[in-house]
Amino acid sequence: MTPHTQPTNNVVLLVEDNPDDEALTRRAFRRSKLANDIHVTRDGVEALEYLHGRPEGASTGWTHPLPRLVLLDLKLPRVDGLEVLTAIRSTERTRLLPVVILTSSDEDRDLVESYELGANSYIRKPVGFEEFTRVIEELGLYWLVINLDPPRSDGPSEAPVG
Repeated sequence: MTPHTQPTNNVVLLVEDNPDDEALTRRAFRRSKLANDIHVTRDGVEALEYLHGRPEGASTGWTHPLPRLVLLDLKLPRVDGLEVLTAIRSTERTRLLPVVILTSSDEDRDLVESYELGANSYIRKPVGFEEFTRVIEELGLYWLVINLDPPRSDGPSEAPVG
């Protein structure tokens, strides 16, 4: 991809350790007819490896192209969502990547800290199936259809910062 172009990658990275929430999210995407592929990572370490990983033994090139959007839970095993968000915002390659916090946390400090660390949006997961589905449909339509992604480069020669 050349600098300052819209990504052609249609992947949504869902960082979610709850299989039920994963299934609901996938169902809502299908129901809203969004054709995006959903790649799931189950904890913060897997998410960061997906975003910043290189092929084994390679000094350049990325294992995966950047996703169009990251849906990030906060309460994750190994590395929590706020640490993942901090890492995303601290690297040139991922600093402009749209990140939506999708969490069951009702702590105001999580909300405030998420925005302080650079979250683009913060959504509390609704408890009911219908409401959860509606929220995911609206989220997907906004971030993947209406919203314009920032220009970015995702070329193979780009190196991580720091």
